Amino acid sequence: MSARFENKIVIVTGGTSGIGLATAKAFAGEGASVFITGRRQEALDAAVNAIGGRVTGVRGDMGKLADIDRLYDAVQQKHGHIDVVFANAGGGEFAALGSITEEHYQSTFDSNVKGVLFTVQKALPLMRDGGSIVLTSSTTSISGTPAFSVYSATKAAIRSFARNWILDLKERHIRVNAVSPGVTDTAGLNELFGGGATAEGTKDYLAGLIPAGRVGQPEEIAKAVLFLASDDASFVNGVELFVDGGQVQI
Repeated sequence: MSARFENKIVIVTGGTSGIGLATAKAFAGEGASVFITGRRQEALDAAVNAIGGRVTGVRGDMGKLADIDRLYDAVQQKHGHIDVVFANAGGGEFAALGSITEEHYQSTFDSNVKGVLFTVQKALPLMRDGGSIVLTSSTTSISGTPAFSVYSATKAAIRSFARNWILDLKERHIRVNAVSPGVTDTAGLNELFGGGATAEGTKDYLAGLIPAGRVGQPEEIAKAVLFLASDDASFVNGVELFVDGGQVQI
């Protein structure tokens, strides 16, 4: 196994399940000291045990600035700097136009936009020059989905963050890129699709629309994140990397 991240300090928000957990495992497996966040202590403890290696769990909701501060206080106490931030925490629910509530709008934008913005901004005093930031966007940033407009708008905002922040951070040579997963087999997706046979049927239907003929796995998204975060991508900056089996390319 390679050690591209040996002695690197890596932040993974939303690291207790799905893409975040798979990515934290991959970073730890390549030698990084990883800090993960999650909102539920039980899930956070389970993720720390599953990841192994040099991993620290910090309970927090990244939509709350005080929780972000607590995360970086924990980093500073142990290391004093950061090499990589994977701003991944977020989520969404279906709500068609006409039934969107203020609560739905606010909670989605708080977790997906406000959380990412301040996760990155508050990391900057600890970020090493030449570091890497990876944001989780989505294929919904460019492809319409019924009853998913608020979530999709947040992911378009994330893509825009990457494009603009590379200009704000160019003097520090900090790269910012976005990874945009397509349909990925996670517990969160199963819940969104109604669970059980309903979720499996929806995934089977969507797999038929994907040129690769299947849905993605969290580990496949993790590999793309590690590429963007690594020196292998030293001249990759401001991109949106689709990891979707070709779904939005046709």
